[in-house]
Amino acid sequence: MNKTHLSYSIISGLLLGLSWPINGVVFLIFIAYVPLLIVENNLRYRSIKKIFSYSFLSFFIWNTITCWWIIYSTVFGMIFAILLYSLLMALVFSSYSLISKKIGNKLGVIYFISSWIVFEKFNLIWDFSWPSLILGNVFSESHHLIQWYEYTGSFGGTLWVLIVNLCFYKAYSNYIIKKKNYKKIFSISLLTISIPIIISLFIYNNQTVSKDSINISIIQPNIDPYNEKYGRTNFDILKEFKQTTNNEIFNNTIIFTPETYFSESPGYLISNFFETPFYQDLNSYLKSKNSQVISGIQFYKIYNSKLTKTNSSNYIRDSIWLDVYNSSFINSNLKQVYHKSKLVVGVENLPYKKILKPILGNLLLDFGGTIMSRATQKNRTVFTTNNNNKIAPIICYEAMYGEYLNEYVRNGAQFLAIITNDGWWSNSPGHKQLLSYSKLRAIESRRDIARTANTGISAVINKRGDILKTIDYNKSGVINSSIHLSNEITFYVKYGDYIYRIGLFFFLIVVLFYFTKKK
Repeated sequence: MNKTHLSYSIISGLLLGLSWPINGVVFLIFIAYVPLLIVENNLRYRSIKKIFSYSFLSFFIWNTITCWWIIYSTVFGMIFAILLYSLLMALVFSSYSLISKKIGNKLGVIYFISSWIVFEKFNLIWDFSWPSLILGNVFSESHHLIQWYEYTGSFGGTLWVLIVNLCFYKAYSNYIIKKKNYKKIFSISLLTISIPIIISLFIYNNQTVSKDSINISIIQPNIDPYNEKYGRTNFDILKEFKQTTNNEIFNNTIIFTPETYFSESPGYLISNFFETPFYQDLNSYLKSKNSQVISGIQFYKIYNSKLTKTNSSNYIRDSIWLDVYNSSFINSNLKQVYHKSKLVVGVENLPYKKILKPILGNLLLDFGGTIMSRATQKNRTVFTTNNNNKIAPIICYEAMYGEYLNEYVRNGAQFLAIITNDGWWSNSPGHKQLLSYSKLRAIESRRDIARTANTGISAVINKRGDILKTIDYNKSGVINSSIHLSNEITFYVKYGDYIYRIGLFFFLIVVLFYFTKKK
């Protein structure tokens, strides 16, 4: 193994990892691919296997630095995620080398950009989805630099990163390899960085605030999900809820509690939940305060026949199947519920169940504290309050998906509510990253966000991505604030991941050219 190539691949992996939120130096991302591109150029006509090996090492380092915290939930899940995505990234990068070898550098560059964007989109939609390392996410802690995400979404950030890296690599190539003047390309690289930042700062400083607002209260109970949370009845939790909200501050407000706040297993039969003594008690209490709550809860649905059960149903016994839902509800006259539909891999669902279930059994699901996969719903529900305000009831992991959340806004959501339980990750970068990525969703949709997390960090985020109020991790508390309402439809909300669709077009064109071009 060549020591220089080894060093360069390690440097790329470190630059990628050290640029990442929460404590990364974001500008490192603009040169992170350069050392790996140098390795690829040196080995393009010599060994595709070595290119794969060196790129795998780079991406393994990146994945490990940024995703090691999964270990707090599952050791197996951490190892699986890191190895799988390092492998996939290395395959994409190696394919760029293979393509460029045959069709040349210019079309190769187009392939490199388009194939990476297509890979990222694939990562968002397949059953093993892990969207944490979408390149556009790297700017979540520097949100003032990417205010133009309201036009592009996070794929705009991915495109920006790739273009700048290629420019810097070209400057290096001109200077070191071709002995040409590099100053022009280097200047272009700097302009490619600075112009989007200037535009972003202009947008940031010219955002207007809606005059329409409502009062909200965010509760952070701080209950240990491993040892405490799931051993209590919902009436016990309701008693604590009343104690927390039994003062004037909680009158005439919308109250938010975390994911599975009412956590008694298996929850309630969904068909009669609104007639249960529990709901009647809760609703009566909140009516007396002229307030409403949006809360996490568990539901289930029973099937007595193979003909009626769904693909997500869990077999119980004696021709009984069960759909289990991680859900949210609002107490209102409309009897509204929403079921979490972007599920955490191996924790809430077993991908490709028919294939993997006979092989793995409950191996993956057991690590997440449950042995039952969750059911989902097709469309995004928007909750309507008694005052006709529209709220997106986003549950945890769903906040990682930009285009997915657009449907809430297109369905009328005036602000976003994220209810989550990040206690699985302990006090690691995990819960901090998930909070940070929420800022991107605020910018993309230009919606304020109320975020309630079981163990933290709960927060209020404005439409510029600024975090206005928080409750620290591992603390209990309440945020009382106001949320601005918006009916604005951003370009990104209207058109979604169009950058991916353009990228897919160029990807297919280049691949077609590759297979039709004679050697």
